[in-house]
Amino acid sequence: MQALPRIDELKDGAVILIDKPYKWTSFDAINKVKRLSKVKIGHAGTLDPLATGLLICCTGKFTKRIAEYQRLPKEYTGIIQLGASTPTYDLESEPEDFKPFEHLTEAEIIAATEAFKGDIQQVPPIHSAIKKDGKRAYELARKGREIVLEPRNVRIAAFEITKVALPEVHFRVACSTGTYIRSLANDLGAALGCGGYLKELRRTKIGDFDVADALTPDQWKTHWFGAPQETAS
Repeated sequence: MQALPRIDELKDGAVILIDKPYKWTSFDAINKVKRLSKVKIGHAGTLDPLATGLLICCTGKFTKRIAEYQRLPKEYTGIIQLGASTPTYDLESEPEDFKPFEHLTEAEIIAATEAFKGDIQQVPPIHSAIKKDGKRAYELARKGREIVLEPRNVRIAAFEITKVALPEVHFRVACSTGTYIRSLANDLGAALGCGGYLKELRRTKIGDFDVADALTPDQWKTHWFGAPQETAS
């Protein structure tokens, strides 16, 4: 467990690890901590609203290391739902194109992950913040524009299936920065012939930083200012 910075240490410089809550945007979480601490905070990478887990934020002299932290490998756990796909590759959009999945065995699912290990070419989701023709891809996708994104080199150091309870497949992934776990879920579903999308995602590690050492924004408030006092009724 890393020592948690005191609020009086933030101006000089500190690393703040936030455990982002479900359905919060990364900016929601960071801005709440910024309002509490009243110091400028830089962040080293965002998470989708439906994901939870580790965000690295820096204050003072540590903001100079943000680019370094952004390049660190990541680790995630989550659930892939087989038997359908979604336009966003997650539950930001409705499942469609339902297909049978009951015939799949655990061995077949595990074997299918082998094609996605090591150095691979991955096509990002069109519903992503990548810029295409000067605009965010998701903005063009929402307008119904046809978008073709180029594949990118990413590294999947580990793709472990931790539990199979069809149609759910639980996993752990260790990967390079720039990897889209949503794309990995979609691509695994396509390889199995039944479709798949990301149902649940949690970022557990960034380099040596671990979500076990992180606090939610409300927990940071309690750490810095103490628990609110109950009023007598």
